[in-house]
Amino acid sequence: MDTSKHKIDIDYVAQLARIELSDAEKVKFSGQLENIITYCEKISQVNVDGIEPMSHSFPFYNVWEEDTPESTFAVEDVLLNAPKADEDQIVVPRVVEE
Repeated sequence: MDTSKHKIDIDYVAQLARIELSDAEKVKFSGQLENIITYCEKISQVNVDGIEPMSHSFPFYNVWEEDTPESTFAVEDVLLNAPKADEDQIVVPRVVEE
């Protein structure tokens, strides 16, 4: 089925992906995988000597604001919105069984 220069076992790839492919899909996807592999080979030929590895294509800086303490709500005000409260704590239905 695969006459390209790369031997692609499309049945094995489909099994790994847990998908079933028709014969037409196997032919189509084999060609697409061949193009991807060829492109990767082309990219691997680029000389990257002296180029620093980076995680982004542009400078990336911490965008978080400084963590500074601020005034908070009074416990009584917070508990006004709670459906149920007990000893200055909001009471919620149990979601974890013991």
